[in-house]
Amino acid sequence: MAHFVIMGCGRVGATLAHTLEDSGHSVAIIDQDDRAFRRLRSGFTGRKVTGVGFDRDTLKQAGCDEAYAFAAVSSGDNSNILATRVARETFHVAHVVARIYDPGRAEIYQRLGIPTVAAVRWSADQVLRRILPEQHLAGDYREPSGRLVLAEVDLHEQWIGHPVGAIEAASGTRVAFLTRFGEGILPGPGTSYQEGDTVHVMLEIGRSDEVQRILASVPAKESE
Repeated sequence: MAHFVIMGCGRVGATLAHTLEDSGHSVAIIDQDDRAFRRLRSGFTGRKVTGVGFDRDTLKQAGCDEAYAFAAVSSGDNSNILATRVARETFHVAHVVARIYDPGRAEIYQRLGIPTVAAVRWSADQVLRRILPEQHLAGDYREPSGRLVLAEVDLHEQWIGHPVGAIEAASGTRVAFLTRFGEGILPGPGTSYQEGDTVHVMLEIGRSDEVQRILASVPAKESE
């Protein structure tokens, strides 16, 4: 069980709040207009916080200092990005995602290390994949036998600068592609993992937990 904070109680935010609560997590949802909380079902037990989503006191009231992840899905790009930066930089929330309406800004936000989901191709599932490791390990694609899955994986920050080949060797996976500054790239022999990259690997479905555990850990030092 983990704690999640959502900024924006529109259709998107309410869907996320219900999904996370149904999964057994604790949830706090923030909105400037308390009438927005009417979108939540009557049995919702999470915190409802009225306030500006990038205000530190509001975020603290929502439990951002104990949050596993933060999702900013309000109707304003600037508010979403600002709130996400405050959650990450002030409250040190490890997993953040911001919904944006202007895809042209994606590269700027990626350079800030903020995962974004463009509204034009947005779905609740895409946001959940960025804040729930078990969701993106469920995979974007499975080959017909169901044995292999293409999935996003989270890497420890100390993997930055390591070649893709080292990631493959350590995890027993094949890196299919990277998302860098909002664009997909095919890794070559000289490609290294950079800060802000999203790594997509092909793996055996039964090894999902093992692979995530390996890549979320500090890389092993090479023997001399």
